[in-house]
Amino acid sequence: MRHVTVMSFTSSIGIMAIYLVDFFDIFFISLLGHREVAAAAGYASTLLFFVSAMNIGLSVGAGALIAQELGRAQAWYARSIATTSAVFAASLGIILPIILIPFLPFLISLLGAEGEVAEMARGYLLIVLPATGLSGMSMVFVAAIRANGAAAWAMYPSLAGALVNLVFDPLMIFGLGMDLPGAATATVLARIATFGLAFYAVTRHFDLVCRPNRAILHRYMRDIMSYSLPAVVSNLSAPVAMALVTRFITVFGPEAVAGMAIIGRLSPVVFSVVSALSGSIGAIIGQNYGAGRVDRVSEAYLGAMKFLGVYIAIAMIILVLLRDVLADAFGAQGQTREMLFIFCGPYALIAFFNGALFISCAAFNSLGHPRISPSLGWAKSTIGLFFFVSIGTHLYGMQGLAYGLLLNAALFAAIANWMSLRIIRKLPTQPHLASTDTFQQEDRQIAVEYGKPLYS
Repeated sequence: MRHVTVMSFTSSIGIMAIYLVDFFDIFFISLLGHREVAAAAGYASTLLFFVSAMNIGLSVGAGALIAQELGRAQAWYARSIATTSAVFAASLGIILPIILIPFLPFLISLLGAEGEVAEMARGYLLIVLPATGLSGMSMVFVAAIRANGAAAWAMYPSLAGALVNLVFDPLMIFGLGMDLPGAATATVLARIATFGLAFYAVTRHFDLVCRPNRAILHRYMRDIMSYSLPAVVSNLSAPVAMALVTRFITVFGPEAVAGMAIIGRLSPVVFSVVSALSGSIGAIIGQNYGAGRVDRVSEAYLGAMKFLGVYIAIAMIILVLLRDVLADAFGAQGQTREMLFIFCGPYALIAFFNGALFISCAAFNSLGHPRISPSLGWAKSTIGLFFFVSIGTHLYGMQGLAYGLLLNAALFAAIANWMSLRIIRKLPTQPHLASTDTFQQEDRQIAVEYGKPLYS
């Protein structure tokens, strides 16, 4: 429990720093006094979720495999997996912008944006999308550091990026008068800083990467894809759900969309520990699963659920007490204020259900069942969401939409929890190690193709 707590809180500091800067980002934009700018930021963020989901999925798969190999005391395999994952992230960062940029007007219009709002959202995305590769590689490197158990260093790259963003955001938005493009440029500079420090850490401090070559890429790409593809598919369900919710909220007007944009920045700050917990618990479970310590796997999973419950209870109390202050700080009126009040109330309980689902999905990935996560994620984000939200919106309007989302999250969290506990009870008690002959044969093949022995 102590390890879960330390890993979660230290990781959450870096995550909270990033989201806190995003929170101030939308705050600075709201000070411009134009609702259209805030709405454009909301639409752009929804599309960026699709790209981030792919990078996060890749880092989840890489982190699970790296943790397992470290648990088996196979450091060379862990380095090779981290290197292959980073190369894949860089390739993804080149391909995705090339595919997406020509279709940005169409994609933005699907979300309901029109006219000046759609054009501003497109301008924001044109600046941020080319930095996708840096963001993806940073996530892979941080996942490798976290799998190594270095709690403090896992948060330093995020802190560096947040600091850069916090400095350049007001400078470019107000000082240079760049408005929304200024916020986008500050985001790119932050991603450069995050990548630089993460790369320094994995190369100089932890020796978690090696020089890429064809033999290594060929050997580990299939393993990474078998874990990362289900994680990517699973994470893509979240932006699909976000897009669907955005479509429902658009019916209530620009004020409601602006409220969603504010909540989208506020929620990750308040519940950053939940995001950090899902990342940290995967590394802890993966290492102990690799070492055959089923007792610690079960203890870590249950400890994470207890930690989640206590944290959410405290966060909900704080949100209720500060909801008037938060609404006044953003100058929220009408439907925007109503949405903030819904969020700073019982609806915040959705973070517990989402967190429970995240923990279970991390367990599925780390325990060799990565295909369960996308099935649950897509069912929750499509069939379940449409069913509950449609009924809720029809009966009770915007409040019905919120509580429909809450019921949907509760249902799938319960299903995931039951499945993960069942898998843990059936785990073998011996570490999953290949034979020494298999290790030596693979090492010799890689050494011959690479030109020198790298592991003994």
